[in-house]
Amino acid sequence: MALTAIALNCTLKSDPAQDSSTDRMIGVLRDSLAKHDVTLSETIRVAAHDIKPGVTSDEGPGDAWPALRTKILAHDILIFGGPIWLGQIGSVAKRVLERMDAFLSETDDKSRMPAFGKVALAAIVGNEDGAHCSAQQLFQALNDVGWTIPANAACYWVGEAMGSTDFKDLEHVPDKVQQTADMAASNAAHLAKLLNQAQYPGVSG
Repeated sequence: MALTAIALNCTLKSDPAQDSSTDRMIGVLRDSLAKHDVTLSETIRVAAHDIKPGVTSDEGPGDAWPALRTKILAHDILIFGGPIWLGQIGSVAKRVLERMDAFLSETDDKSRMPAFGKVALAAIVGNEDGAHCSAQQLFQALNDVGWTIPANAACYWVGEAMGSTDFKDLEHVPDKVQQTADMAASNAAHLAKLLNQAQYPGVSG
């Protein structure tokens, strides 16, 4: 069964031409997913789009979220990538989570939200402590709005505190990062296949 993935790069850099450590981490997961016949169709640089503040699926004229929402939900797996700032996931990622809050009221006749049956992974990078805190923030919020989180779903790299070396600057991907990415990808692909074959039943009423 062919599976598809899409990635959100929630770097604070709005210019897609600027190098991003988050892009590199997404690339590591992309390559690991490919080993399980999962195709990453696109990486979206979120800050390059005008996603309005709010908690609905359409905040009016000029809002880029409705089109992105459609793209995201058309895939089996979401790679949610972002940097650590001040010990927590960055503001761009939080904007995306706030917009997904609308899923809570967008249920079908079985009370299932739009993200039911879809799997999410985290790609986190930074030069300070906060990888676990960022994963906690992402996974709790994503699970609240219907995404399914596989085992070992966070792939991260954290450099020396206040250091000058970023993940994108490394000559080689560290073995532990690669092993984590391989496990996350394997688990995500396995879970996505199962959910494609048997969707959550939901509840009536």
